[in-house]
Amino acid sequence: MNHLEQPTTYLIKDVLCKIGNLVCKNIYHSLQNQSLEELSSIYKYAKEDTIYQIDHHAEKIIIPLLEMYAESLGGIVLIAEGISNEDNPCVFPIHLSENEAKWKVIIDPIDGTKVLMYQKRSGFFLAGAAPNLGANTRLEDIEVAVMTELPTAKALYSDTFWAIKGTELSGYSVNLLTDEQKERQPSPSKAQSIKGGFGQLTRFYAPARDLIAKIEDELLERLFPDMADEQAVTFEDQYISTGGQLYELLVGHDRFVADLRPLLYHLLKKQGKRVGHTAHPYDFCTYLIAKEAGIIITDARGKNPEIPMDTSYQVHWIAYANQYIQNEVENVLLSLLRKYNLIEK
Repeated sequence: MNHLEQPTTYLIKDVLCKIGNLVCKNIYHSLQNQSLEELSSIYKYAKEDTIYQIDHHAEKIIIPLLEMYAESLGGIVLIAEGISNEDNPCVFPIHLSENEAKWKVIIDPIDGTKVLMYQKRSGFFLAGAAPNLGANTRLEDIEVAVMTELPTAKALYSDTFWAIKGTELSGYSVNLLTDEQKERQPSPSKAQSIKGGFGQLTRFYAPARDLIAKIEDELLERLFPDMADEQAVTFEDQYISTGGQLYELLVGHDRFVADLRPLLYHLLKKQGKRVGHTAHPYDFCTYLIAKEAGIIITDARGKNPEIPMDTSYQVHWIAYANQYIQNEVENVLLSLLRKYNLIEK
C-alpha cells in the first residue's frame, strides 16, 4: 500500500464502522419494537435474493452516510445486495462517473437476515473496500474490511472486527444499552486437530444435503479410522450466515468450515436436477479479516479464491483455523471432492 493512501484507508474503516454501528442500533431497536410479521414481510425481490423489510431498514442508513463521506474518500462505487449491483451501480458523489471514483465498496446490509428476523441468533453487517479497478475489481483487492454483529433483541453486546490489509487487525465489543466499548481481538482456534471441536461442510439449504453429508462422513472416517462406537469425534454448527461462519472461526469457536454449494449445484445442473441458493461475493466480502487473523482461506483446489466484486457470482470457500488444521484436513477433503466429481481429477 502506498503510504500516502493510508489516511484514506483509515478514514474508510471509520466510515464503515460507523455505518455498521448505526445499522446495529437501528436493527436492535426494530427487533424490540416490531413484530415478526412486520420485519419478515417482503420489501422486494432482487435478482440476487429476497429483500425483507428488516433489510430495508439497514439500506435507509447506508446511502445517506456514504453520500456524506464519499467526497472526502475520493468517490465511491457501491455494490450492495438489494441496493445496487454491477449492472446498475450507485456512484457517490453523484457528479462523478463510475471510472472517476477512487473506491469500490461492497456491502451486505444484513447477512443472516432469516436467523436474525426470527431472533434465533445474530446476523452481520459486512463491508469491504477496494481500489476501484472497474470490472476487474476482485475481493482479493479489498484493502479494508469491517464486520459488525447484529444481535437479537435479547442480547446485550455486539462485536465489530476490522482489518486493513497488512497494517491492522482489531475490534471491539459494545454494550448496546450503555454504548461502552471494550477491545475485542479476533482469536482463532490454536487446536491442532478438528477432533473434539466444531467443523463442518455447509448444508443448510437443499438440495444435495445427502451428498454433502456423505462426503463429510467419509472425511471423518478417513481422518479418524479408529473412531469408537458412540464417540462424537467432531461437532457441527449450520450457521445460516456466511458472515456468521467467519465470525465463529474468528472467535475460536469453529476450526474448519467448507461451503461447497456451487460445486454441488453445478453437478446437479449437469444431471438436469434443481439447484439451490449459494453464497455471493457480498456474503464473503470480509474474508480479509479472517486472513489477517491467520485463518487459511482457499478454494476447492487449495488455491487463493478468485472472486469478482459483484452480486451474482456463486462463491465456494474452505477455511482452516490454522496450519495444523489445514495439514490434517485438506488433502483428504480435496481427494473426496475429486472422487465425487466436484473438481477435476
